Amino acid sequence: MAVSLREYRARIKSTESMKKITRAMELIAASRIIKAQQRAQSAAPYARELTRAVSAVATYSNVDHPLTREPENPQRVAMLIVTSDRGLAGAYSSSVLKEAERLAEKLRGEGKEIDVYLCGRKGEAYYRFRGRPVVRAWTGFSDQPSYDAALEVGSTLIDAFLDEDGEHAVDEVHVVYTRFRSMLTQEPTAVRLLPLEVVEGEERPASDDVLPLYEFEPSAEAVLDNLLPQYVQSRIFFAFLQAAASELAARQKAMKSATDNADELIKKYTRIANQARQAGITQEISEIVGGVNALADAQAGSE
Repeated sequence: MAVSLREYRARIKSTESMKKITRAMELIAASRIIKAQQRAQSAAPYARELTRAVSAVATYSNVDHPLTREPENPQRVAMLIVTSDRGLAGAYSSSVLKEAERLAEKLRGEGKEIDVYLCGRKGEAYYRFRGRPVVRAWTGFSDQPSYDAALEVGSTLIDAFLDEDGEHAVDEVHVVYTRFRSMLTQEPTAVRLLPLEVVEGEERPASDDVLPLYEFEPSAEAVLDNLLPQYVQSRIFFAFLQAAASELAARQKAMKSATDNADELIKKYTRIANQARQAGITQEISEIVGGVNALADAQAGSE
């Protein structure tokens, strides 16, 4: 019984150490998520105004730009999957990967081949472990993304889209990431970036509305050449910021659950250890009483 008591005491000690770690990670995630939310909120006005500018150029000009041209028979698709670099975030990365699998199944059903681009070590490990080909992967910035990273990723995808005869030339570009709704809700989302879909554009004007007149300097083609790449890169950066906030929220939630579970385990092991200690004491008392009774009986018999 004493051995069992030592075992439970060791379990209590190790669980308390684990609880300190999970509690610290919970507090770190809680402190970082505020900054991540602020970054995502501050980037939203820029993305919204840039979307309006793109909408204006696309609506009030008749320029046929490569980034807005719909292919007649798309054959190959680039899919960018945004996951985390670190674990201990619950089902955050697995939810994104499941959404990517659903999108891939849909695209393959349409007869399209898929080139996979990855952000985050979790996604890279998922595909490497299963032996699936990956065109390119970026890691090291999932919880604190920078615009330079979005610029590099966006430029790579735009080059693949504009390269008609290259090895990794694609006809469409899709992005799968996690949209931050609230601290309790993070939603895996799939968005087609190219050919350009203005998913946040304003409603179409009514037939009797007076449409504004726009002049493009030096030309509509030059405006689109500079504006559309910035639009794609800003949307990728906004997706990174949303994913970072979602990752931290998921990690805080997971670490809080782990801390609560550690508390329950400590209570359980403490109760069992107390029962074991009480059982040991009871057994020792019973053995002492039994020995005293045996000695008394022996003395009574000798008399």
